[in-house]
Amino acid sequence: MATLIGRSGGRVILLRIPNTIHTPKANFSFKDSSGVKKVAYGVLSAATAGAVGLGIALQTAVSAGALELHPPSYPWSHAGYLSSLDHTSMKRGYQVYKQVCAACHSMNFMYYRNLVGTIMTEEEAKAEAEEVQVLDGPDENGAMFERPGKLSDKFPKPYPNEEAAKAANNGALPPDLSFITSARHGGEDYIFSLLTGYCDPPAGIEVREGMHYNPFFPGGAISMAKSLFNEAIEYEDGTPPTASQLAKDVVTFLRWSAEPEHDDRKRMGIKMLMIGSFLIMVAFYYKRHKWTTIKSRKIAFKPRQPPQQP
Repeated sequence: MATLIGRSGGRVILLRIPNTIHTPKANFSFKDSSGVKKVAYGVLSAATAGAVGLGIALQTAVSAGALELHPPSYPWSHAGYLSSLDHTSMKRGYQVYKQVCAACHSMNFMYYRNLVGTIMTEEEAKAEAEEVQVLDGPDENGAMFERPGKLSDKFPKPYPNEEAAKAANNGALPPDLSFITSARHGGEDYIFSLLTGYCDPPAGIEVREGMHYNPFFPGGAISMAKSLFNEAIEYEDGTPPTASQLAKDVVTFLRWSAEPEHDDRKRMGIKMLMIGSFLIMVAFYYKRHKWTTIKSRKIAFKPRQPPQQP
C-alpha cells in the first residue's frame, strides 16, 4: 500500500492509497447498428442481383445461340380474347395432316368423333373413319381381324411401335402432334416458323448426312426434312396451296387439337362477363339503396320515465 504523509495543524496525517487504480473500460459495442445493417443489406442485395444477372446471362448464352432464331409473333385470327378459330382453315389443316404429316407423326389422343361439329358433319366423319382399316379382336375363334373404322376409333398410327418409327427416321422419334402447340415454347409461332424456316446452313456450319438445317430448331440440325412445298396438295375448296398457306392451315388444326374447347371457353367467358356486369349493377343498387340504410342505422335506448303523479 502507498502512504501519503501530510501535516495539518502540527499533526501528521497518514493516508492509505491502494496500489491498483481502476480505470473505466472502453466500450466498443455498437448500440445503434441500424446504419451498419443497412450497409450490409445493401451489399448483400447487390451481390445477389449480380449473381442472378450473371446466371441469366449465362443461361441465355447457352440456350439461345447466335445461330438460333426466335420465332416472331404472327397475327393469328384466333389470338384475340373474343376471336374463335377459323374452322375452314382447320378443315384444310386436317387435309394437310392427313396427306402429309400423318406419314410420320401420330395423333394418339385424337378420335374421329372429335371431328363432328367442328370440321365435319357426323356423316362425313363416319365416312372418313370407314376409310381406315382398324385391327380388332379377338373374335369367337380367338383370332384378330380388321374392320372399317368407327367414330370411337383413334387416328391411325404411321408405325406399329416406337422402334420402327426411329428406324425409319434416322434414329429420331417423330413427336406426337396431339398437343404439340402447347408442348413447345412459342406455340403456333414456333411450329409455323419451323415448317417454313428451312434453308441452307451458313458458312462454317456443317450438317451431317441425314440432317437438315433449320435456324428455328434448337441446335439448328433437325432430322425432319422439309415437307411443305407449293402445290404439294390440292385443296378441296380451291384455296391456293402455297407453302405458307399449308403451314398456316395445319398449325390452326394443331392448335384446335391441343385445345378443342377453345371456342367454348371464350364463349363461356363472354357469357360470364355479361352476367357479371348485370349482377354488379344489382349489387350496387342493393348496396346504395338497401344495405346502406341498414348499415348506418343506430339504435338508441332511452331511459324509462317514471310515471307522473297526479
